[in-house]
Amino acid sequence: MSPPHPYVLVHGAWHGAWCWSAVAERLRRAGRRVDTPTLPGLGERSHLLGPDITLDTFIRDVERYLTEEDLREVVLVGHSFGGLVISGVADRLPGRIRRLVYLDAFLLPPGQSTFDTLPEAVVQRLEHSAAGTGGIAPPRPESLGLTRPADIDAVRDRLTPQPIGSYREPLRLEHPLGNGLPVTYLRCVQPPFQAVAQAYAWVRETYGARWSWQDLDCGHDAMISAPDQVAEALLDTESASR
Repeated sequence: MSPPHPYVLVHGAWHGAWCWSAVAERLRRAGRRVDTPTLPGLGERSHLLGPDITLDTFIRDVERYLTEEDLREVVLVGHSFGGLVISGVADRLPGRIRRLVYLDAFLLPPGQSTFDTLPEAVVQRLEHSAAGTGGIAPPRPESLGLTRPADIDAVRDRLTPQPIGSYREPLRLEHPLGNGLPVTYLRCVQPPFQAVAQAYAWVRETYGARWSWQDLDCGHDAMISAPDQVAEALLDTESASR
């Protein structure tokens, strides 16, 4: 009998590996290997923050992590902005990945950047605010779908600025999004997160029956507010057809 597939969980903007702790604990109790790399400039690596950190920096960092850890048959999970990161990794290292899982993920057509999706006035405001540090200030935790005071307080204390270069740089892919790998999209619907609504509508229309789709009855930061739901949904992907 082959060993269980390892999980690599990639966080989104302003977060770090810390946000996966409850989900990782549940997956490990189920006998799975779980890795939760923190992207450069965020979380415990926030001392690296600067304007030179780009989306490609994130992609190369996770690509290197999979290679150096010699991880294979990986279930690669990306939350929110992490959806762009795992898309880039899948474009370059499909042979190490068993399945992509997008958790309420932000996705873009190749060649577009996050800033391309925002009004010019918003882009200018963010550029101005990040001029001194190279980072975009975190949002209020309540805007991430969190309602329990304990969750809000814990997240507020740990969010760190997002490297602005990751919003400037477009997603560059050599292959179609997903690179032919099995894909599952987990959408958080209580409440829906408006920042990913347009991306979700686009991928649902574009990829339809080629991907698997599931709604989760929780808010955007589901790994914080509903770790049992997230862990169960991730384990369920193992029974999906490859």
